[in-house]
Amino acid sequence: MKLSAMFLVVFTTLVLIAVTIMAAMNLPFNWVFYLTVFGQGLVLLMVYKVLTDDYQTDKTFKDWYEDVPVSQQDETY
Repeated sequence: MKLSAMFLVVFTTLVLIAVTIMAAMNLPFNWVFYLTVFGQGLVLLMVYKVLTDDYQTDKTFKDWYEDVPVSQQDETY
């Protein structure tokens, strides 16, 4: 099973949010500690997967942002 980069981003975010909630609720230290170590490993895996993902786009810096056309951006400044 091949995991996509975006799945890892979402999963890592959820794990780290769970660590924060567990620490705020004063759950046992060993649970928080091991989940934190697991989360740090997920961050490393996530960064590797995002940087090595085979994602292609035809956009360039001349295209600016997708939600603001260049003509509209020129008028606001």
